[in-house]
Amino acid sequence: MQPQEVAQPSAPSSPAGPVVDVEQAEAALVEHYPRLVRLAYLVLPSGRGRGRRVLTAHALVQRALPRGRTPAPVIPAQRTGREGDPGYALVRLQVVRTALEAGLPLKRGAWPKRAQLPPLLPQVWGLKLFPRPGGADELALDQRLTALSGPARAAHALRGLERLPDGDVREVLTAAGVADVDAALDEADGIPDAYRLLDSPEFDPCSLQARPTDLLRRRRHVKASLVAGAALVVCGTLLGLPGDGWGGDGPAAPPYARNPAAQAALDPGKLTRVSPAAWKTSARTDFSVWPARGDLTDDRGLLRRALAVWARPGQSVQVSATPGTASGGPAGPPQLLYAGTVDTARVVILYDGLRIARYAEPRDGARGAALDFARVDGAGRDEAGAVVLSRADGNVRYLTAPWVRGAGERDLRAPGSGAMRLTLTGGVTSPLASPAQRTGPCTSWNVLQLTDAEGTRLVTDLGELVPARLTAGPPEAPRQASGAEALRTWAPFACSLGAVRSAGVRSVNAWAFAEQPLPDAGEGGGGSAAWVCTRAETWRGGGARVLAQFHTPGGRFGAVAAKAQDVPACGQREPRVLAGVLWKSEAGSWYLLAAGSDDTASVRATGGVEGSARGRLLTVRAEKGARAYLKGTLRNGEPISGLR
Repeated sequence: MQPQEVAQPSAPSSPAGPVVDVEQAEAALVEHYPRLVRLAYLVLPSGRGRGRRVLTAHALVQRALPRGRTPAPVIPAQRTGREGDPGYALVRLQVVRTALEAGLPLKRGAWPKRAQLPPLLPQVWGLKLFPRPGGADELALDQRLTALSGPARAAHALRGLERLPDGDVREVLTAAGVADVDAALDEADGIPDAYRLLDSPEFDPCSLQARPTDLLRRRRHVKASLVAGAALVVCGTLLGLPGDGWGGDGPAAPPYARNPAAQAALDPGKLTRVSPAAWKTSARTDFSVWPARGDLTDDRGLLRRALAVWARPGQSVQVSATPGTASGGPAGPPQLLYAGTVDTARVVILYDGLRIARYAEPRDGARGAALDFARVDGAGRDEAGAVVLSRADGNVRYLTAPWVRGAGERDLRAPGSGAMRLTLTGGVTSPLASPAQRTGPCTSWNVLQLTDAEGTRLVTDLGELVPARLTAGPPEAPRQASGAEALRTWAPFACSLGAVRSAGVRSVNAWAFAEQPLPDAGEGGGGSAAWVCTRAETWRGGGARVLAQFHTPGGRFGAVAAKAQDVPACGQREPRVLAGVLWKSEAGSWYLLAAGSDDTASVRATGGVEGSARGRLLTVRAEKGARAYLKGTLRNGEPISGLR
């Protein structure tokens, strides 16, 4: 279907709202950058390839800032989290408008619009970037979206991703210049209710995979690249300062605020430093009682660069933050946790009471730096056991809490293999394999085992600064995942942790809520299948991800039977769950198997499979590919729906 024409009025058709400053729009863009890029990615056409689509989405969002004070349209912001934010409404409108322009065909004899041209920035040398692949449902949804016009894709994304009612969607599309809004809404109605899939990694251009580009073509351009690189080195040498190659503030941007609070936050001499024995007498056991460690805690130049970059990162600084984590400067002098040399970098770890900030710069004095943030408010002893210091060559090093007495590396896929001891030097572990950096099939999942006076804990690297805590057992009383029974529960489902990487996860619990005898077992008996529910809780509270998984005897991995996000199932608020799966027996027959938690009194299947059972287990013959809907009744008479 050809894209609909997008009119280009000289001014927005919606009435003008409050005036928005550039700083206010920038704050909204930075805070909601992943959501805005996902929105642009969904609106853009897919015909030019996923890599071009990813870069274009990032470029459109980064160019969405107004040039000065601009009246915001009277259009509501998203329904969750930014109600009435005129800055977000203004930036979102610009993203939708330019994404629609990028989808228009080029016209002969007319100058192309900027959005229709390939983005100059961002660019990645030698790599093609594309989102992580989803499942069959996500692929089918992407194919349906491809067949829609640009305005219809925008309508579907605003409905599902922004959760706007049709009246507000109509206002956004009108303000963006869509000529026929009614046609766009009618066309979007042809997509079935698949809004839950819009949060899938399939449509997340901020969580990417990388592959090399044309290697032969790159080889042909080596000489030209060397010449250009030599020129850059000469320019960098002329612009650099004597000494280690850094200025006073390193790769920080020029200062833009000179008030006493801002200056105090940048003074290395005012950093908070905690006594090495403070944790022994303090009522708190979190990051606030970590002492300052490392061989560079007295390097004022390094500490000043870290503070300055935190306050105002320059263009050469790579900044990342876990979802829901603000990346602005500290309100006052933060606490120093670590400053030292780790592998090939100089690393500084800081804590401001709400966030962990990690600054890293090359040890050889080369330009460029990295700044990472993680939200840790409300952390206790279980969550404040370790922080990632560095990742290199597929390995990760941790800085452990002062109360940690020993550390080890354990394969969660092999519960009987035991833990391999890791050395601790000044609280820093020797390197261990990181599952977050692994590529290819999942044959192992290495976790960090921490031992202190209160017992043993397991945490896992999910690609963020703070590892996620692993637990097992009923949601109302989870226990540490280091026990023998908990390890056996986790073993078939360890690889499912990859589904919650880079999601700001605080803890993941595995709950074996049911066992179900398998039908058509044969003479030897097929045993019972295990039902396990894994729930990943986040630091921000929202965005919890739930997987109901099914594991048959002898199987190496569990199969995901159902998944959901932002639901209370399998959690402390609702420690109950109901899930089902189509399963093929050894005799070749298909069955619908369903199971509920302990308090389920009856289960009923409707739709493509009809059947019911008293109790929490249901086994019904079915046809291959059948789709069923599960309903249950709890012992107290309340209804429960199947997880999906």
